[in-house]
Amino acid sequence: MEEGKSFEISKHQVLAAYKRVKANQGAPGIDGVDFTEFEKNLKNNLYKIWNRMSSGSYFPDAVKGVEIPKKNGKSGF
Repeated sequence: MEEGKSFEISKHQVLAAYKRVKANQGAPGIDGVDFTEFEKNLKNNLYKIWNRMSSGSYFPDAVKGVEIPKKNGKSGF
């Protein structure tokens, strides 16, 4: 198993981060899971994130790229 860096993070911090993303109406991640799906098993999903982050075994998926149109007609990330 690949090993990463563990983080000192409390369960309260994970919950607070989740609430901020939800309040911001965050989009589904690269895995396509939206809030409705994530909340079906909210307590367990948040626990898994906390456990993996605090143990150093959490490796987030790649960030979803979104093109942003520029005034000069070119697009970029």
